[in-house]
Amino acid sequence: MHEGKWSALKVKEVADLVGISVRTLHHYDEIGLLIPEDTTASGYRLYSQDDLKTLQQILFFRELDFPLKKIKQIINSPSFNQQEALELHRTMLLEKRSRLDHMIRTIDKTIQHNQGEIDMSDKEKFEGFDFSHNPYEQEARERWGDQAVEASNTAVNNMYKSEKEAFEAEFNDIYRKLAEIRHESPESDVAQEGIKVWYDFLNRMGSYSLDAFKGLGQMYVDDARFTKNIDQFGDGLAVFMRDAMAIYADGNKK
Repeated sequence: MHEGKWSALKVKEVADLVGISVRTLHHYDEIGLLIPEDTTASGYRLYSQDDLKTLQQILFFRELDFPLKKIKQIINSPSFNQQEALELHRTMLLEKRSRLDHMIRTIDKTIQHNQGEIDMSDKEKFEGFDFSHNPYEQEARERWGDQAVEASNTAVNNMYKSEKEAFEAEFNDIYRKLAEIRHESPESDVAQEGIKVWYDFLNRMGSYSLDAFKGLGQMYVDDARFTKNIDQFGDGLAVFMRDAMAIYADGNKK
């Protein structure tokens, strides 16, 4: 069915299509994780194609053991990209499949051991188990932002239109001024004064520690999307900001 001919689905239809409960969809709506785009005149939820895409992302994250609160932070991040997320989901699921295959082999060997067919060491009995923290959660946090980024985004969204316009103008002005000095040494007084303005600006929107500020600067270079947007103000600006932010953070720690 072509999306152009696609009509919105009611909550029961989505539940039947996906194989989850209506109560689960209601819960996702109540916590702000998946709020359907529209409702009928009688108040029934209506889910669009975009809603279904978001639901698919949510269920992939759930399959990878992400808590709902973390999923909400990730998909609401301004840097979240659905295609990139799908590619990451695929990598994560392949790794999960590999671990499960390892555990199945351990089970098969244990059955043989219990039947006296093979000998099995104590170490072999526990191969495939991994009780460490979810490795994917940290990768997602690094890609799609942390609490400071979320706090900044919330603050901007809560602004009045006039405040938001003033915020954006100041934001662009800071970047233009940093671009003008990007050929200076990142540790020079002029560079450090300029980057302090950026640090103070960010902390008006959220709460960035010096370490978070340094990490954000590294993201400007590691993430091609950030680099592309920042370098629109001047080639090499992202690298200059990363270096200046690192020097500022290290130099201001007590």
